[in-house]
Amino acid sequence: MEFIYKTKWVAFLLFILLMIGCQSSNDENSMEELESRIQLRLVDAPGDYLEVNVIINDIRYNRSNDDAGWISFGEPADYPIEVDLTELIAGNDLLLTDEVIPSGEIKQIRLVLGEGNTLVIEDDNGEPFTVPLNTPSAQQSGLKLHLDTFLEPGFTYVYILDWDVNESIVKAGNSGNYNLHPVINLIAQVNSGSISGIVMDDLIPLQDVVVQAYTGNNEYVTSTITNNLGEFLVSGLVEGEYILKIEEIGYEPYESPLTIDVVNGAITDVGTILLTPL
Repeated sequence: MEFIYKTKWVAFLLFILLMIGCQSSNDENSMEELESRIQLRLVDAPGDYLEVNVIINDIRYNRSNDDAGWISFGEPADYPIEVDLTELIAGNDLLLTDEVIPSGEIKQIRLVLGEGNTLVIEDDNGEPFTVPLNTPSAQQSGLKLHLDTFLEPGFTYVYILDWDVNESIVKAGNSGNYNLHPVINLIAQVNSGSISGIVMDDLIPLQDVVVQAYTGNNEYVTSTITNNLGEFLVSGLVEGEYILKIEEIGYEPYESPLTIDVVNGAITDVGTILLTPL
């Protein structure tokens, strides 16, 4: 009788422990279900500079329009982030953040820029030299990008930050000073597509060729530049039809003979584009 009693007592304890374990597991699953993953990837539209070196001191998000509600992605040890924007071409990008955060609405993202940004350009003799890239205090305190989206639990969200270098750098008259006024387009990758290809002269890949994308109605959208293999990737394009244009010194202007269909979440490969020497 005593043996049966002890057996029942042990079984009861095992049942209680099993229920606690299941509850803990359910709590962990519930927590996971209330979280979303967000990635921010930085790319660059080409500019007429050898280097554009930028320092990012922090990246934050805000769930409201209240300036007191900013939260940093990652930890202080993740910053600063130093990047040469001219390297972000031909499909190269920089993963700024990859974080799991509580699900829900996000209103804004803010890039906090640092001091010490620089620009490398050519002098009158074609030699490279470095000049300061002045960053106004308003930009240092944080460049706001409006997101206005709801992060569903369990989903991953990827956003492209397309930094337009030519629009972002302003020369201050004849002073020789350059000011940084960032122009960044924020695009959801799931709601965009890309066009890839290779630019060549016969069998020779052409590097640093600017490839421009226009809508089917001949409206300029964005551009990129080829790498040392002649490869390019025009990303962040809204689904639709596009035309590629290339104007390279020493070659006849190129325009794609047919419109190129871009589908959300896909890369349309146009193959090899051969430029004709003049």
